[in-house]
Parts: sequence; C-alpha cells; structure tokens
Amino acid sequence: MVAVRRAIAPLLLAAALLLTGCEEDTPAAAPVTTRTSTPTPTTAPPSAPPSPSTPPSTPPSSPSATPPATAGKVVVLDPGHNGGNGAHPAEINRPVPAGRGETKPCNTTGTATNAGYAEHAFTFDVAQRVGKALADKGIRVVYTRQNDTGVGPCVDRRAAIGNEANADAVVSIHADGSEAAGANGFHVAYSSPALNAAQGAPSTRLAQTLRDTMRTSGFSTANYIGTNGLSARADLAGLNLSTRPVALVECGNMRNAAEAARMTSADGRQQYAAAITAAIEAYLAS
Repeated sequence: MVAVRRAIAPLLLAAALLLTGCEEDTPAAAPVTTRTSTPTPTTAPPSAPPSPSTPPSTPPSSPSATPPATAGKVVVLDPGHNGGNGAHPAEINRPVPAGRGETKPCNTTGTATNAGYAEHAFTFDVAQRVGKALADKGIRVVYTRQNDTGVGPCVDRRAAIGNEANADAVVSIHADGSEAAGANGFHVAYSSPALNAAQGAPSTRLAQTLRDTMRTSGFSTANYIGTNGLSARADLAGLNLSTRPVALVECGNMRNAAEAARMTSADGRQQYAAAITAAIEAYLAS
C-alpha cells in the first residue's frame, strides 16, 4: 500500500498544477476556464474629464495688449495768465514778439467773475485736471507754467515751450470777460492766415475737434464772437509763433452769471476739463 501511495502522489501533484497555473511566470498556454458569464474587463475605464472649474495645467497665452493710439504723444497745456502777474506790471507789460512783425505785452492779468474768481485760477485748475487725465492714458504732458503764484511766462515763451517739446498738440486754456449784454458761450481760436504748415490743416482740425467735443459735452458756442464756436485770429502771439498744431479755447464768459457759477464750482471745472481732455484724445487718435 505504501508503494501504491508513493506512485499515486506525483500524479495528484501534476493534476493540481494544471488547474491553478504558475504565479511566477506567464504560462505558455492560458488555463482552461469553465465560466459561461462575460469576464470582467482587465482594461481600466477612461478617467472622467476634469471638472469645468478646474483650470488647465498650462493656461493659454493671452495676446499682448495693444497700446492706445495716443500713448507716447506729447501735449502742451498752456493755462492762461498767472497769479503773480498783477503784482509785477513792469515785467508783464514789456513788449515781446507776437508774430507777423508785431509786438505785444509779455502777459496780462486776465479777467475774473463779478465775484472776483480769477481767470488765472480757473485756467490753472482746469489744465491740471486735463493733464492728469491725459497722463493716465500714457500721454506726456508739458505745462507752460508750474504754479499759479508766479509771473508769466511771456506769450512768446509759451509758444516756444510747445515748439521745443515737439508737441503733437498745444492747447491754450482761457476764459473770456466780455461786458456785452447776454454774452455767453465758448469759442476756439486758431491762427489765420496760417504762417506755416502746422498752423494750417492740423491746427484747424484741432480747433474743430475742440469745438465739436465741447458742444457734444453740453457747452454752447459763443453768441457774441466767432462763427459756430470758431474764431480765426491773426493777433494772438501764442498762435502766431507756434510751429506745432495749436488752438486756444475760451471756455466761456466769466461775466455771465450762469457761466461764472459753473467755472467757480469744482464740478463745473471738471466738466470743462473732461470735454477738453476728450477733444485732445480724439484729435491725437485721428
């Protein structure tokens, strides 16, 4: 019996190996299976798509921002008169070249409202507001005067500042003081007849853009001077001596009660500044 058992043992071991397979190596032939149901797939299902809220690992590159057409342009702002002019009559009354073979006083004190709000204070405040808005757009701003307590500069020097800066536009800011009954409204002056190419079409276009933008901003054109808000002038030194596109805007009549009230208030000055800023930007972009 022992011998029989020894003979049968190897046969039982071989049968067991045929049923279970080997775990160390891949068998040469797949083991036989008796299952009739569909086997479980051995390939893992595709992973779920990422949630829409999950940012991609490599964000797409955004196109470079295009700089505005006005960036890098140069604008000279010329706030009329100065706060110290009245205390220095000899200096501001001396004659200086005014173009077209003429001379004019170096500068003047300017006008004021009936309540005493001075033109030099109005023009300086408006110019500062315009300059800040332009600078925020990347435009280089040059002022003909840096404060409202000094004297001058003279009108010929103001023109020279614009020329030396190679300005793309020069805008002189003023307010009028007409005593004519009912006189009100703004007007824009330009040099005529033109003395050089810059005083021709470029200056005329600048003046027209200022006129159009101020009108669409709610300001009325003057009813006592010029035509439709434009005034051709041959006697203004700042215009005559300029070799850059230049215009002078008289924002309104300080002797008119309604306009004086607007100019005296900070909100009113901001309205003037916003209109002038928009006009300059439109001109530079055109």
